[in-house]
Amino acid sequence: MSISNSHPFGGVGGRLQKHSIMAQEDDLRALGKVMDFMRGISVIFLLVNCYWFCYEAFHVWGFTLDIIDKILMNFQRTTGLFSSILWTKLFCVVFLALSCLGTKGVKEEKITWAKIWTVLFSGFAFFFLNWWLLVLPIGKIGAASLYIFTLSVGYICLLMGGVWMSRLLKNNLMDDVFNTENESFMQETRLMGNEYSVNLPTRFYYKKKWNNGWINVVNPFRASMVLGTPGSGKSYAIVNNYIKQQIEKGFAMYIYDYKFPDLSEIAYNHLLHHLDAYKVKPQFFVINFDDPRKSHRCNPINPAFMTDISDAYESAYTIMLNLNRSWIQKQGDFFVESPIILLAAIIWFLKIYENGKYCTFPHAIEFLNRPYAQIFPILTSYDELANYLSPFMDAWEGGAQDQLQGQIASAKIPLSRMISPALYWVMTGDDFSLDINNPDEPKVLVVGNNPDRQNIYSAALGLYNSRIVKLINKKKQLKSSVIIDELPTIYFRGLDNLIATARSNKVAVCLGFQDFSQLTRDYGDKESKVIQNTVGNVFSGQVVGETAKTLSERFGKVLQQRQSMTINRNDKSTSISTQMDSLIPASKISNLTQGMFVGAVSDNFDERIDQKIFHAEIIVDSAKVSVEMKAYRPIPVIADFTNEDGFENLKETIEANYRRVKQEILSLVDSEIEQIKNNSLLSHLIKQ
Repeated sequence: MSISNSHPFGGVGGRLQKHSIMAQEDDLRALGKVMDFMRGISVIFLLVNCYWFCYEAFHVWGFTLDIIDKILMNFQRTTGLFSSILWTKLFCVVFLALSCLGTKGVKEEKITWAKIWTVLFSGFAFFFLNWWLLVLPIGKIGAASLYIFTLSVGYICLLMGGVWMSRLLKNNLMDDVFNTENESFMQETRLMGNEYSVNLPTRFYYKKKWNNGWINVVNPFRASMVLGTPGSGKSYAIVNNYIKQQIEKGFAMYIYDYKFPDLSEIAYNHLLHHLDAYKVKPQFFVINFDDPRKSHRCNPINPAFMTDISDAYESAYTIMLNLNRSWIQKQGDFFVESPIILLAAIIWFLKIYENGKYCTFPHAIEFLNRPYAQIFPILTSYDELANYLSPFMDAWEGGAQDQLQGQIASAKIPLSRMISPALYWVMTGDDFSLDINNPDEPKVLVVGNNPDRQNIYSAALGLYNSRIVKLINKKKQLKSSVIIDELPTIYFRGLDNLIATARSNKVAVCLGFQDFSQLTRDYGDKESKVIQNTVGNVFSGQVVGETAKTLSERFGKVLQQRQSMTINRNDKSTSISTQMDSLIPASKISNLTQGMFVGAVSDNFDERIDQKIFHAEIIVDSAKVSVEMKAYRPIPVIADFTNEDGFENLKETIEANYRRVKQEILSLVDSEIEQIKNNSLLSHLIKQ
């Protein structure tokens, strides 16, 4: 049984549908007849034009009729239709055009406007510009034949052009093969500035034209990350702008310069021109292990800033994980934790020994390199360290020397790579403190790394990082910025916590790296995810793989129009549908050109940004930047190593400092061992 029979209205519905289809067919047939009639009138005007203006030739050919002559003469007397050769041609073309308007032709992809205009122009020339042929001195028959031929050719060309217009594929789907129009969107065109904002001018494509816009980072304290493969322009277009604009707005700054002095020179020179942005004139400091002449000295484990043994533990953690990147994935393991605890105990011992007289990182390295038969008696002679070192003491008192040696070697071997006179020199001085956002003593601090010595320097620089994180994340301090380009080259302990908690303390964090896989490799999966998910402002140049997919999902979907077309022998059918699809697909992110960035920004309660997502070219005035860079001063010589005789004694000075550190530790160890031997309560710690 069919549906139409079972449903009470099925039969009626079927008949109505059939009637509707038949009515449409009748309308189409009626329209076709009207169009045929129009074209017939057009042809009549064409023939009349030929008959009247080539009458003598038609008479010779015997194609004249008296009745036609009388009709045409009457028309001429009453209307003046044949007073000009142009009138009949115009009427002919008008009716031809009307007949073509209602023509339904089957669409063809090969028909283009270029072909149509060529044919129409040719038809116009042959049809309207042939009047002079009738007065050629070639006889009436010859002139008429040539005139009729050109007129016919012109008419056929005009007819072809008109018919082709009806067959033109007006909405060719191949015009936007990359779906650019669907994936372009309106972006922020307002400049929204405040006392903290970073504003980047942009150009974006929307509605078939390029528009000027702005990326407004109105709340940089919600952290920013800048991704992009090498050469994508992330430093040139974004990181450099962050440094410049935040200096212009009076931020205290900490900059990690992986390729020293690229960022350092920008910061130094820009600060020189914008000192008036600060209430208290800031000082510029540099940490550079390669050239002590262009480096200040700073003790990252200054005892004045360590209030608890947990501070020592944080420092030890940072150092060891920078030296052993594989340990990041194994945090909590015995053979990871034990050398860290040992180094932390040494740092805290140096802090409490004679009020921190020898509390520097080089002293800690030298102390660790003493024989363990000297290290453990000294450390365990202090009650506050005895409990901390209980696992080592158990091994020590139990005679498990092999285990102890293994634990000590785990700390000693990687730290031995850091034994360097230049490093010792920089880290044993106290030219400044690391509280960079102190309102009374604001600072712009840059620490320089060297790609060739990354493994050595990263541990020491990581120590500065961890101390700064602790010191700047406090209330009632100056607004400050932490800019770290090439983040994975250094382990920044506590970075995830800084991003999550420092917003209320006016600390802006900007992180530059290549992609998420690199971050996961060097920071571990958990910490990497936290960093990715807590950052509020995202900039991404060209990235590929999972990073591109993750970002595409982050940017969300938008309603996009889809069109499909079916062309058969008799007709063309077009269907238009809408569906949710990626606003910025992963493939687009994977193929961004240099200087093009996608991303999203965060807003504030009182500064709403409706369209937070962007896909635009960040405009950088290259000519202006080039002029500025040519005028840059190099970072000045900070330490003068010239002796009284006028000769440089750099090597001698840092070597003397190196020997001094070693000697101080030797004296400290000898003194402490002697005291333990002379103390009846502690003498048992010395193993004979």
